[in-house]
Amino acid sequence: MVRVLVPLAEGFEEIEAISVIDILRRADIEVVTAGLKEGLAEGSHKVKVLPDTVLDKIDYRDFDGLILPGGAPGFINLGNDQRILDMARRMDGAGKCVAAICAAPSVLIKAGVLQGRRATVSPSGKAQVKACADFREDRVVVDKNLITSRAPGTALEFALRLVEALAGREKMEQVKAQTMAVC
Repeated sequence: MVRVLVPLAEGFEEIEAISVIDILRRADIEVVTAGLKEGLAEGSHKVKVLPDTVLDKIDYRDFDGLILPGGAPGFINLGNDQRILDMARRMDGAGKCVAAICAAPSVLIKAGVLQGRRATVSPSGKAQVKACADFREDRVVVDKNLITSRAPGTALEFALRLVEALAGREKMEQVKAQTMAVC
């Protein structure tokens, strides 16, 4: 079974974390959420979530992907955590899926993962990404194992692209049909 890690830092963007986790689980992808510390993680809009575990209790080698939600100050907290930066570098180096949405691509810049790659980011991070990567205006950008997206409003598209990358196009189409159908 495909297994991905979604770290939840204080101030994570709820839509970018919860909707992505939901879509991935609908695709039968095992999603493990990990707090940077013990206890509840509070999102940027005061939604509190109890992560499955804490970062210190996991081994990144047990995962096929790393998905970083944005949100302020969530992305700042992720970028200030050396464990996250090391994990992003190592997983990218191993060709595993590394993904970030909204402002979280800035974490990948800090980790040295975006240099020379095609990527997107929230409008506030455009200049920072342009300085080191091939910035794209697309809502979701895929560059081999790297997947980036723009904002909370692109979270479902981002999640579906993750499903496609991790479980194949057929599974992505199946989940898309289940979740995007008009009633």
